Amino acid sequence: MTRKSLFIPILLAASAAAQEGWWMKEPIRWVQTNLRQTDAGLDAARLAGQLADMRANVVLMGMGGIAAYYPTAVEFHYPSPDLPAGRDMFGDVLREAHARKIRVVGRFDFSKTRQAVFDVHPEWFFRQSGGQPVIYNGLYSTCINGGFYRGQAMKILAEALDRYAVDGLFFNMFGNQSRDYSGRPVGLCHCDSCRRKYRQLYNRDIPETPDDDYRKFMFTSSREVAAAIGDLIRRKRPQAGYFNYIQEYTDGIMSESNTAVARPLPLWPYSASDHVNRARNSEPAKMAIDLNMQFVDYWWRFATVPRQEIALRAWQLLAHGGALTFEVNGTLDLQDRQALETVKPIFRWAAANQQYYAGQSSAARVLLLGAPANTGRTFGEEPYRGLFRLLSEEHVPFAVADNMDWVSGAKKRDFDLVIAADWAPAELRKYVEDGGKLLLASAHPPEFEVARVARTESDVKGYIRVRDHAAFPSLKDTDLLMLNGPFTEVAADATAALTLVPPSLIGPPELVHVDMKDTDTPAIITRQLGKGTVTWIPWNLGGLYYLHSLPAHADLFRDVMDRLNPRRQLRTNAHPLVEISLMRQGGRTLLHLINLSGHSQTGYFPPVPMKNIHIEVAGRFMAAATVRKPASLAVKTTGGYTAFTVPQLSDYELVVLR
Repeated sequence: MTRKSLFIPILLAASAAAQEGWWMKEPIRWVQTNLRQTDAGLDAARLAGQLADMRANVVLMGMGGIAAYYPTAVEFHYPSPDLPAGRDMFGDVLREAHARKIRVVGRFDFSKTRQAVFDVHPEWFFRQSGGQPVIYNGLYSTCINGGFYRGQAMKILAEALDRYAVDGLFFNMFGNQSRDYSGRPVGLCHCDSCRRKYRQLYNRDIPETPDDDYRKFMFTSSREVAAAIGDLIRRKRPQAGYFNYIQEYTDGIMSESNTAVARPLPLWPYSASDHVNRARNSEPAKMAIDLNMQFVDYWWRFATVPRQEIALRAWQLLAHGGALTFEVNGTLDLQDRQALETVKPIFRWAAANQQYYAGQSSAARVLLLGAPANTGRTFGEEPYRGLFRLLSEEHVPFAVADNMDWVSGAKKRDFDLVIAADWAPAELRKYVEDGGKLLLASAHPPEFEVARVARTESDVKGYIRVRDHAAFPSLKDTDLLMLNGPFTEVAADATAALTLVPPSLIGPPELVHVDMKDTDTPAIITRQLGKGTVTWIPWNLGGLYYLHSLPAHADLFRDVMDRLNPRRQLRTNAHPLVEISLMRQGGRTLLHLINLSGHSQTGYFPPVPMKNIHIEVAGRFMAAATVRKPASLAVKTTGGYTAFTVPQLSDYELVVLR
């Protein structure tokens, strides 16, 4: 799978800067009730009581857009048909929640509305290439460039913000969606507004399939509206947060840890860690709110995923400095209560120990580059996930970033090693020249010269020859490593420690590899650039490990890591399926341990308890204590490391170092 986005410098309102509001200062235990219009008559006191009982302190709930949950007076905005006459359900929940010190974030969805609006203002709506509107369950899709988003939505929001002291607003399905809820492709919008604006910008008609210009067009269009919404919120409710699934102009970065029955295997058990780690380190001034989705897929919104999957995500959210979250469809009176009953004790525990869950930041000294934000190039998800897994299983604390802000400016941060998965931008050259160390594991050449590239083959089914076992001690019993996929050839080097073995005969058995030939083509290159070094593995090491989990690939990664980063931040005998994050919080260091041993194939089961996990953390600490199973741990400092032993790990443990 690949992800593609465009870099577009947007010169809009100054609201791009995030506010440091309550979402950055307080521990967050966030519940989303994705209300149906039939829930408009819910008992506000009961809902607020249920939230308080589980110790939630933020609720995201329906406010307006497709259906209003209050008696709106704005034209073309319609209360839910199930809202009782004279009832202000949203106002009632806001009052009851605030009385219990629970913040309320209102949810809007402006992507669809009723036919009555279309009949009066057809120019506001998404039009397919043949001119027909997009209709789903009787609702008509609006266009991000039309008058509904650009004018009508602002009137609706202004009324809501004037009327209610909301703590934040969230916007769902922001912009023009290319598929409907059933997965049916709807194409690109060809409404008059889009056609006129696109021709003014690019002097041509809208294409039938998205190209770089069209993606840039949609990106710019959605961010223009996002900026306008942000300005409106900050004018009318300056203390309210602005949340969306986009990074620009918002105060929090929303994402989802979810499932889908048609999603390619293998499952990704690090979903919550991935989303929060990436968001918090890419945009440190914004809160990461990764929604822990309770349901299996769109068709089965009332069927819950396994209890242990819900719990695993919850611990990962806390361990990487994000909001603890839980999402349900409808109210908390669920027909399948397994997920809710699983997350309740975690919310209560996090509330009892909330002093540890605000103001965390990553203490990691290794950076993994994630999917580049708005760069216009493809990015392989499998190489990234494979390297993510390898780092986690090797217990290397690492941060993830999808931009290059960490190399300069206010967000500048030093790392001992940067690892590039399928993306090595030109800015990395200066980082290396100034003394940095870079590991690139990808057949995509870096955007600066490391070695003279001959060519890149897209599919090589061969081997990697280990020529120097002294350089790779973990591979002492391995001479050949599997190679399957792209490979970039650079100038031959007879001294290379790893070299290419090209494809040879595979059958019948009598002829297997009888024509195998070695080459001098390097399969690893190390170059000095200025004061630093680049090590380039010009093939898909991460992707191969993600798909096949071969020990030889893990062994190679371990040896390369040890050579580039010999003084690890953390040394441990923990099982590879113990995920460890190293965080800072004020004057203390927090070490989070999450037990992933319950994950197997497509199942999540209770994790296997583990005992006597020995850990050494770089630095001098005078005391260590566990929080989940409260205990003081004996510490010993030698050689610049502080050593201690965690006596037991069930699902999660927090160690506080001082």
